[in-house]
Amino acid sequence: MRSSNPVFSRRGFSRDNGYAGFNTAPQAGSAQGNPYAQNPYAQNPYAQADVQAPATTGRMTMDDVIVRSALTLGTVAVGAVLAWALLPVSSTSYGLAIGAALVAFVLAMVQSFKRTASPALILGYAAFEGVFLGVFSEMFNSRWSGAPFQAVLGTMAVSGATLLVYKAGWIRVTARYARIGMAIAIAFMVVMAINLLLVAFGVADDGGLRSFGPLGALVGIIAIVLGAFFLTLDFKQIEDGIAYGAPRSESWLAAFGLTMTLVWIYVEMLRLVAIFSSND
Repeated sequence: MRSSNPVFSRRGFSRDNGYAGFNTAPQAGSAQGNPYAQNPYAQNPYAQADVQAPATTGRMTMDDVIVRSALTLGTVAVGAVLAWALLPVSSTSYGLAIGAALVAFVLAMVQSFKRTASPALILGYAAFEGVFLGVFSEMFNSRWSGAPFQAVLGTMAVSGATLLVYKAGWIRVTARYARIGMAIAIAFMVVMAINLLLVAFGVADDGGLRSFGPLGALVGIIAIVLGAFFLTLDFKQIEDGIAYGAPRSESWLAAFGLTMTLVWIYVEMLRLVAIFSSND
């Protein structure tokens, strides 16, 4: 199962067969019980290479994913810090933040439709996303002091807890799990798009479903849970990509997916912190 929407897709570990871990169609000529029987990289010369020599075969390793993710998230952080320091809260900075968000969205879309990873596109996305987050965070901090710091801690807590639950085997990322989760995520985004239109045309007041009240808090919690769901898909794809001998360049796509998911969780966590702070 694969979506071309960058918000819902973590492309990379299975180009034509959906998520590597979700493909249930047997490969021609594969033997029962063969761990590579459903390998989307069955024709990849690295797929059957010696698992003890990833450095010489050019296969993706966990170290590759960690390094690329640190670089991508670090770029987001640097962009955010610079934007916070150099762009004081004003209508001009808001305009720049919106512009940066649009550029980041375009770069994310371009990368999502590419069949290969482009480090330049991914780091460019991270830089512009960082600028947006820096201004966005400063805006919230000016009204709810300390909210960004709390949101960062909350994001770390959600991602850490999700990883712990995933590694413990309490969540199994199966095709059924992915289909149900994706259906809920798509429905959520459709409802949010409708809500945005209603707010824009003045039909819904105070943000509608995204208001700073109990309803807005409930929607924010749902969004964070969806972010945790996306993280489990990311973890599964990374795990399968390493097991199936994905090329090292795929680690950039893993970093891209993780960064998008963590940004999603942070933004929703920031709004949730603000809502709870407003009700104190």
